[in-house]
Amino acid sequence: MNIAQKLISSHLVHGDLRTGGEIAIRIDQTLTQDSTGTMAYLQFEAMGIDRVKTRRSVAYVDHNMLQSGSENADDHKYIQTVAARHGIWFSRPGNGICHQVQLERFSVPGQTLLGSDSHTPTCGAAGMLAIGAGGLDVAVAMGGGAYWLTMPKVCRVYLTGELNKMVAAKDVILEVLRRLSVKGGVGKIMEYGGPGVKTLSVPERATIANMGAELGATTTVFPSDERTYQFFAARGREADWTALYADADAEYDEQIEIDLSSLHPMAAQPHSPDNVVPISEIAGIKVDQVCIGSCTNSSFCDLMRVAGILEGRHVAENVSLTISPGSRQVLKALAENGALAKLVTAGARVLECACGPCIGMGQAPATDAVSLRTFNRNFYGRSGTPSASVYLVSPEAAAVSAVTGVLTDPETYGAEPPYDVPEHFTIDDGMLISPPADGSGVEVVRGPNIKPFPQAAPPAETLSGECLIKLGDNITTDHIMPSNARLLPFRSNVPYLAGFCLSPCDPDFAARAREKSGGFIVAGGNYGQGSSREHAALAPLYLGVKAVLAKGFARIHRANLINNGILPLVFTDAADYEAAEQGDDIAIENAPAQIAAAAEGRPVAVRLGGREIEMKLDITPRQRDILLAGGLLNYTHKHRED
Repeated sequence: MNIAQKLISSHLVHGDLRTGGEIAIRIDQTLTQDSTGTMAYLQFEAMGIDRVKTRRSVAYVDHNMLQSGSENADDHKYIQTVAARHGIWFSRPGNGICHQVQLERFSVPGQTLLGSDSHTPTCGAAGMLAIGAGGLDVAVAMGGGAYWLTMPKVCRVYLTGELNKMVAAKDVILEVLRRLSVKGGVGKIMEYGGPGVKTLSVPERATIANMGAELGATTTVFPSDERTYQFFAARGREADWTALYADADAEYDEQIEIDLSSLHPMAAQPHSPDNVVPISEIAGIKVDQVCIGSCTNSSFCDLMRVAGILEGRHVAENVSLTISPGSRQVLKALAENGALAKLVTAGARVLECACGPCIGMGQAPATDAVSLRTFNRNFYGRSGTPSASVYLVSPEAAAVSAVTGVLTDPETYGAEPPYDVPEHFTIDDGMLISPPADGSGVEVVRGPNIKPFPQAAPPAETLSGECLIKLGDNITTDHIMPSNARLLPFRSNVPYLAGFCLSPCDPDFAARAREKSGGFIVAGGNYGQGSSREHAALAPLYLGVKAVLAKGFARIHRANLINNGILPLVFTDAADYEAAEQGDDIAIENAPAQIAAAAEGRPVAVRLGGREIEMKLDITPRQRDILLAGGLLNYTHKHRED
């Protein structure tokens, strides 16, 4: 078996390893963050389960950190108290980004991790099966339920050679994105192997695993080898390490090969992570802002490289440089060895250990600015400034460009500064709060901004309404439910958020949906790519959206739609999509019967703009029952009662 098959088979509770079949796996660990966690815990509470049933569940506060009003602080208090009540670890604000801290303190090779964040696969760098999902799926897993998914293909990325100086792990994943696109990993697990893997440290593997999410992949996995052991030993966690390798005769569905020594520094141009070119082809662009950090490139190793490049130099006068350490452990190590002083002396603005600019929480660029970021996404408007041009680059390219003031190929700048990795890091878990043995006496505190989440009802006999909007390809969850410093504080208030649904595409969408008492969305391919945020399904549900008719869906968003009782219908004839127009009447008659028949492979008859067309509703019998129950929460309640 390959590594992915070993991980899945050891946790399999339903199905088999046949590609394309429905499987269910047991979940060992879960994580949430404060942007998605409030809703996940409200859903968990609605299940009526007293205590989580996982080996470990952790609630992080790392997204909504700016406290310009009471909303974020209230949510943090709710998460802390609900975590104590139900047996969940709590990572306090300032302790670090969920993926970085989870990797450092809680990752265990061979275990499964389900997180309400699309970049949960970061822990695949340590030999975990780590998958991003919607908050409701995570809530079910915390309650002891299995996680259901389609058995993915396994694509081996076979690495040979070794990275040249000033070429980074970021350039590896950008090369994969250049080859495969943001849709190239859909329905696949990316498994890295070959002799080149042993040349990559766990933090470098984490960068690659993290941005596997931009491929649309289910997850990314690496072996657990001697480099993994070194990572665990340096953090006093040798006991958690186990070896995990693919068998010598393992088979794969697909394979791509990359000679690491052939790579050069890359950049993803606006506005997509797969719009990748060598930096040498676009060097010289004037830069206004450089942001280093995020869950992709905020490790000790990343920031030591940056400190080495900046030592003895100063940030160009036209550039604002910010640095966000990934965790308190990283920040302490930089402070102890003097690297932090080098960053500050060079003119860097050191932000707190949080997602910060990556999620749109501060540091919006100036109008028409060019921003280089070591982050994982450069979707239109995500930075908070729609007119800005955001490029994704490695920490090395970012640091060099911050000094020169223009986009610069780091290979032309000089030798890579050496640095030492501590044999043992100082361990301080003082900002991790373990839950009490008995949380029954804990009072859960709910602020006034926390509103009940919308719940779906079983489908009516006829689903009818208008096409409220027609969208193109690659609509992201940032389009569907924008994420910025203005809206993030209202993640626990769907009625308010719904007023901004699809506003980047059409500011009048929400008002029109309310006026028409709901309706339908028509979209192109890869609809819902990007973040796992469940709000991109909850806001349309609140506005009365009954179905999304698209050429194709991103994995997590499609699951979120089903979990919330919204039909994800796929055009079988591209001409039907082309002919659709905003304002068309849409109707699905005998909806419950058609949903039931769809689980047997039958098409769904839809009346669209006066035309009768057939569409595909690709669902399993279990998903059929979820839709007929009016969503996963209703389905879960029913099965608990049964």
